[in-house]
Amino acid sequence: MNTLYSQEILLFVRLRPYNSYMTEKIENLPPEFFLREDETDDENFYEQPRLVTHIDDPACAALNDYFRKKLPENGELLDLMSSCVSHLPYDLSYKRVVGLGMNQVELNENPQLTNSIVQNLSNNPILPFADHSFDGCMITVSVQYLVKPLKLFSEIGRILRPEANCIVSFSNRCFPTKAISLWHQLSNEGHGKLVMYYFNNSSKFKKPEFNNISPNPGKTDPLFVVTASTK
Repeated sequence: MNTLYSQEILLFVRLRPYNSYMTEKIENLPPEFFLREDETDDENFYEQPRLVTHIDDPACAALNDYFRKKLPENGELLDLMSSCVSHLPYDLSYKRVVGLGMNQVELNENPQLTNSIVQNLSNNPILPFADHSFDGCMITVSVQYLVKPLKLFSEIGRILRPEANCIVSFSNRCFPTKAISLWHQLSNEGHGKLVMYYFNNSSKFKKPEFNNISPNPGKTDPLFVVTASTK
């Protein structure tokens, strides 16, 4: 890895205060940061359905409550990197919930989706939707796998309507061979700052907000969210 780049960006991500939310852009992030231990095609890795949640029940409940506050009832939502569960409140209704993920079996098992699309974002981060198509977007415990995050976050800003929230959640779990190398080098706070940078780099979002919504710190799965609304 390029040592100069590593020191510059890692120090930036670790030390910048949240209230500055990474206002400076770092151009040309070194490609080494987005390498993974397993560089085989993601379609092979996700070919086998995983019909499970990837955080424990208390964390799922905390995320459900957060979505209740931040996503509009009767809205049109995009669940990016979706699976067999979207963690939306079951007592609320939504006009449309589109799931874009890697495994059709998982998407078919998700009762909250109104329709679904299989797309490998590692190969193609261009979202197949018109501008201003959605009232909200979620990326749930999957942001660590993005190898083209800057392009994808720009796309999210394009397809969201003004004042729409994008909510990125993460915990301390992952498929380690598929998470980018930079993710492995950062703390939970560093992860939050990195996601804030993704938002800011797109120039399509207002100031991102980082929150620790872990329901039982030290006892159950931690859970963190970074949320930003479109301009």
